[in-house]
Amino acid sequence: MTSTSSRRSAGILLYRRTSADGADTGVEVLLVFPGGPIWARKPDAGSWSLPKGLVEPGEDEWSAARREYAEEIGSPVPDGPPIELGEVTLKSGKRVTGFAVEGDLDVATVVSNTFDLMWPPRSGRMQAFPEIDRAEWCSTDAARTRLNPAQAPFVDRLLEALSPSR
Repeated sequence: MTSTSSRRSAGILLYRRTSADGADTGVEVLLVFPGGPIWARKPDAGSWSLPKGLVEPGEDEWSAARREYAEEIGSPVPDGPPIELGEVTLKSGKRVTGFAVEGDLDVATVVSNTFDLMWPPRSGRMQAFPEIDRAEWCSTDAARTRLNPAQAPFVDRLLEALSPSR
């Protein structure tokens, strides 16, 4: 966990274990859909993300991931040791460092921070939009499809880290 530049982001993949009739049935992960008018008409598949954001100068990735999670979700990261999920590179060239933390969250309680955007474009009118539109729990199979393709490896890395054969 080192200091980074503004071309780096860090985020947290919150996960919870699922069960039915006392039997472990798998893992679900929390994904977020970006807010704002640019994302309003984007397809579901490939548009979701883990709560993440830019690493500030002099800030380490874990601190940035916790800060961004709290800003985008509206509550602090659950206590517990993070699982380091490594790094991926988005099409834009931005590198994202991922961490996983076990916890639960009622998605109805999510309250995202906002950002300002001139909307409509070239109108001179600034509007505030939520940074995330919504959050949902997904099976790991669904998450692989819904996540930005570059972020999908975080799901496999989480499952590998949780594997009992490790």
